[in-house]
Amino acid sequence: MATLLHIDSSVFPQGASSSRAVTEAFRAAWQQEHPEGTIVYRDLNSEPVPHLTTESATAGFAAPDTHTPEQAAAFAGRLRLIEELEQADAVLIGAPMYNFAIPSTLKAWLDNVILMGRTAGAEDTSIKGKPVTVVASRGGAYGPGTPREGFEYVQNYLRAVLVDALGLDAEFIVPELTMAPQNPAMADLVPLYEASRASALEDAATLGRRTAERTATAASAA
Repeated sequence: MATLLHIDSSVFPQGASSSRAVTEAFRAAWQQEHPEGTIVYRDLNSEPVPHLTTESATAGFAAPDTHTPEQAAAFAGRLRLIEELEQADAVLIGAPMYNFAIPSTLKAWLDNVILMGRTAGAEDTSIKGKPVTVVASRGGAYGPGTPREGFEYVQNYLRAVLVDALGLDAEFIVPELTMAPQNPAMADLVPLYEASRASALEDAATLGRRTAERTATAASAA
């Protein structure tokens, strides 16, 4: 049975969040292909994971039998998140841009699951090649050739972490200009926002089905 790990990090609830709308479209398409599949859902806004502490960070570089009680307790939380990631057949992440970067809650999750010698820093990581789809929504336009291209730190950062560090197979869906309906100064950009949203929802449905087919093929070959 296939498992999808679905992570949202928007501070806005369903119905008011662009990234949540697109991750939901992906999830629905994936679930349609895997009606008996398992979805593990984490809403990092309503239930944030702990940021790294001295104990949880240092425990990652020490043998378990040398952990102090404080290290052991802190590291157990990291292991739960790592195992969720390892056990998933595919990963879906909602990563809206806030002040040019990802939400701090998503950064905390990444800091917990990056473990040198296990999920990262090895030729064959425990999650190498796993498909991950990232919905990188943003209020403005930061693509190539735009005036703010140099301020795009979401895709660039997540590509470095997810692909280069963790060895995942990442694809990005980028709904942009999401502030246009709320910002009077961006009123002229509403049609472009609407087109971007429609394209993102379509891409999400397509990628959801494609990822479901990929996980089904992988499961049958195992």
